[in-house]
Amino acid sequence: MTLADILSQDQIITDLSATNRWEAIEELLANLVECGKIREENKETISNLVKKRESSMSTGVGYGIGIPHASTDLISEVVGAFGRSRRGVNFDALDNKPVNLVMLFLVPQGQFQKHLHTLANIAKLLHNSEFRKSLEEAPDATAMLSIIRRHSAVK
Repeated sequence: MTLADILSQDQIITDLSATNRWEAIEELLANLVECGKIREENKETISNLVKKRESSMSTGVGYGIGIPHASTDLISEVVGAFGRSRRGVNFDALDNKPVNLVMLFLVPQGQFQKHLHTLANIAKLLHNSEFRKSLEEAPDATAMLSIIRRHSAVK
């Protein structure tokens, strides 16, 4: 799965208010509830799963990127939300720099291959400096989704 497969315009937050990774995770999960991708009553359980995974090792992979993720039996398809922070989020990243682009995704429990494949596709795309720069400079969610679709189609 690619970012373009997972995201809609409504699942893109152009200006995260979060200042740290825990707030960013909560903000993105709230977006998934609002978009009907996860149920309100499952949000806390899913949040705990993502935070448990994040506590074992930060998904702040460097280059201003955070990719929090988890597997859960509370969803039936891969879902995600994307956030941009202009001021940067303290993500405890591997390079100790703030994170500007956060892609939270969830994979149904037991789909390990899909989980790894999705993570690899997202990481590969986000490590493209031209792609990151385009997202950081995009004026709105429509433009960001267009950039994501264009870059996701390139093999």
